[in-house]
Amino acid sequence: MGYSIRSFEDGDAEALAELGRAAIGAIGPDAYSEEQVDAWLSNFAGPEVYQAQADAGTQIFIATNDDDEPVAYAMLEETGHLDHLYCHPDHTHEGLASSLLETAALYAKYHGITHLFTEASEIAKPAFESAGYTAMKKRTFEIDGVTITNWAMVRTIETATGAKVPA
Repeated sequence: MGYSIRSFEDGDAEALAELGRAAIGAIGPDAYSEEQVDAWLSNFAGPEVYQAQADAGTQIFIATNDDDEPVAYAMLEETGHLDHLYCHPDHTHEGLASSLLETAALYAKYHGITHLFTEASEIAKPAFESAGYTAMKKRTFEIDGVTITNWAMVRTIETATGAKVPA
């Protein structure tokens, strides 16, 4: 199966919401309890959020299969905040997370974003580390009274002129 990466298009919102929910439900239990996964799912974005983010200028990079169906995606805000990175459970271990993170880094490089930052789940942390992100600190927070952890991570981006700008 071949994959390609494209930008968000009208009509993608429902598929992205379903993809994210499928990823959390299937992969989340690898690092989080059932109670944590349920809390995460209860507060996960609906389709309207994706459309609103795209309309507000957030870059949504989508990995698609041969039929142009979304199978993974990343959301990059204008501030350099990488808000989502999800891969459908049927398409993990295909290098899609790495490709999406590199696409976001290239976009940042050519749009003057000097660093990228994220809050990575325990599951996503290794993919971010492989893409050059550094874990700054482990974060603990609550969703509906359920304690969950993730990692504040950052990556410095070399500018298009070649100068490295510190984060």
